[in-house]
Amino acid sequence: MDHGRFPYSAIARRPILKMPGDARIAVWVVPNVEHFPYGRPAMSIIPQMAAMKPDVMNYAWRDYGARVGIWRLMEILERQGFKASAALNAEVCEHYPEIVEEGIRLGWEWIGHGLQNTLIHTGLEPDEERRIIAQALDTIEAKTGTRPRGWLGPALTETDNTLDLLAEAGIEYVLDWANDELPYMMRTTAGPLVAMPCSIETADVPIFLSHGSSGEDFYRMIVDQFDMLYEEGKTRPRILSITLHGFLIGHPFRAKHLERALAYIKQHDQVWIATGAEMLDWYKSAATA
Repeated sequence: MDHGRFPYSAIARRPILKMPGDARIAVWVVPNVEHFPYGRPAMSIIPQMAAMKPDVMNYAWRDYGARVGIWRLMEILERQGFKASAALNAEVCEHYPEIVEEGIRLGWEWIGHGLQNTLIHTGLEPDEERRIIAQALDTIEAKTGTRPRGWLGPALTETDNTLDLLAEAGIEYVLDWANDELPYMMRTTAGPLVAMPCSIETADVPIFLSHGSSGEDFYRMIVDQFDMLYEEGKTRPRILSITLHGFLIGHPFRAKHLERALAYIKQHDQVWIATGAEMLDWYKSAATA
């Protein structure tokens, strides 16, 4: 491919890699646990208000996620037996330490997600981006006791140097390249990285904000996605990702449909409820066997 990071690979022509327990499908849930500094423009439910100073409406809408939504999401995931791989802004550790404490209790995996969610990586100079990556990973390690193995760019943003800098910093897998249903290897100047499936289509931001879908629509989309992948998994295992934000899915009228979808998934055999790190270890082992 013209970016030089990986060659084209048709999923139907790859070697078939068996999942643990002969699972047909791996399902991983990726809550984005984020900090949006006051007074800076960011994702908005009413875009016309985003230029206001201060933009109390949109700030408070996002703040609901940390105050209420993430806690409801944690309760749902625990009830349904799903261990999350949380994409964590490092500044969450300072501003909302209780969230991190609860995630540790639940056994969540922590994925690097930059410093905060209004600082995107597009346009950063290499030295500045290297510093931000290091600071984010060091902070998360200090506050959670584990160093992230995975990375999701704030708003999925990168520079042409990001993958090299992530590998240099010890990151082993990334979620930004949402172009597959199985992991694959990417080239960097500091060794290979694994691209982990993380579908934009089954993420709550486009479903609710871009498409204006309802909670019932969300349920049907997740279930339909699961059903198709589960059927295809008879011959070639697949991965379903579900990316979530507390300020969206955490509202009661949406959250009830998330729980319905997770309960539906759990009714099936041959389903591997996995974290990103677990899938990484499986893929590295299976691909070299």
